[in-house]
Amino acid sequence: MTWEFKLEPTSKQVDTIERILFVCRQVWNFALRERKDWLNSRKCAANACSTLAEYILPAEELYPSYHTQAKRLTLAKEKFPLLKEVHSQVLQQVLRTLDRAFEDMRAKKRGFPRFKNKYRMRSFVFPQLGNNPINGNLLKLPQLGWIRCG
Repeated sequence: MTWEFKLEPTSKQVDTIERILFVCRQVWNFALRERKDWLNSRKCAANACSTLAEYILPAEELYPSYHTQAKRLTLAKEKFPLLKEVHSQVLQQVLRTLDRAFEDMRAKKRGFPRFKNKYRMRSFVFPQLGNNPINGNLLKLPQLGWIRCG
């Protein structure tokens, strides 16, 4: 079940939302670059590839699927504290959306997923809201607290 609300956040909540969107875009773009590099490294025969024009990744490198990227995301939180500021399930949903975009590309003959700038990625998903997230015209979201709904 999906719920959509028109939110009326405070200026502090807007700043938090913008920061979450920024981190989500960074995760999307990094994960997409990882997948694109892997695909480009396997495009041509080993004896016909140019070392200047093609990406070279080790042959034993596995395809960066959702599960491997989610595991790497956990490890990346040690190096990049900015990732710790965003709820882990939100970042996992970004990787799931990217995985779905690749599945649609193959199965439904959709285009290759695009890199995101601040105009292309304007939403994120909280898959779990906990108990009683709605109180009258207020909605409680992780990291944001109570937000007024219009």
